[in-house]
Amino acid sequence: MKKKVAVLLGGNSSERKISIASGYAILKSLIRSGINAYPFDTRDFPIMQLKKQQFDIAYIALHGKGGEDGSIQGVLEYLNIPYTGSGIMASSIALDKKKTKLLWKSVGLPVLPDVYIHKKDILKNLDTFLIKKFFKLEYPVLVKPNDQGSSIGITLVSLKDQLKNAIKIALNYSNNILVEKFIQGKEYTVSILGEKILPSIHILTKNNFYDYTSKYELSSTKYLCPSGLNLNQEKKLKKIAKQAWNILGCNGYGRIDVILDNENKFWLLEINTIPGMTNRSLLPISANAIGVSFDELVLQILKKTIFSTS
Repeated sequence: MKKKVAVLLGGNSSERKISIASGYAILKSLIRSGINAYPFDTRDFPIMQLKKQQFDIAYIALHGKGGEDGSIQGVLEYLNIPYTGSGIMASSIALDKKKTKLLWKSVGLPVLPDVYIHKKDILKNLDTFLIKKFFKLEYPVLVKPNDQGSSIGITLVSLKDQLKNAIKIALNYSNNILVEKFIQGKEYTVSILGEKILPSIHILTKNNFYDYTSKYELSSTKYLCPSGLNLNQEKKLKKIAKQAWNILGCNGYGRIDVILDNENKFWLLEINTIPGMTNRSLLPISANAIGVSFDELVLQILKKTIFSTS
């Protein structure tokens, strides 16, 4: 009897729209490959239904909270249903930008200086807080929600007067905020599939940084693969990416974003344990560069399923 696969998509996070696009791309691919697959929107159906409907495997295409933060992974392990991607702990840490950076820093990996802000610290009076809090960062800075993906809620701040509004925007998406030093440089991303580090991609955007608009709305954004790095740079970047991946205990597949500054130093930015799988997504571009088609990629990810009984 063929295994019944649930493609988990949609959900309640701010990345719902992107998740649906990824999920249906995966679903169509699985069906093309003869897999007995069905869509399952976790916003509309209780996750406990998976067992009742006799699903054997969960293919997670949920982005952001509720998908990448370890919560859905925990429920699936309780239900004893194998799933794609990283486990509970790695997923939980990876979605938390500050915790991720602390782990990276602990093993000597390159991370940018930042200031971490809790919502409770600024609830009473944001103006007073900003006066008391001395930011040891030179402008410009990036103000980020601490646990969001797809560059949602991020603002580039060039002047001190813009900081207050940027923090308010970020607070709409998270109770914790990261104010991080912004550096001009070249943006790259490195995809990982199992034990293999795929070719890097150079991201070219007309915006100041690779923001939500650049990712999903602008046709002018370009992705170069091969990335144009020389052999030594590519080797160094792959080594950094592998260390960054392993220290978090990630599994299956994912993507790590970095920036190369004007002094040719790489800085780790973020990690994505459930990267997008749409026609604009970067993991499929990297896989294609080594001759792995989208359908093959989807099947390889399925084969690297985490078994909850292991």
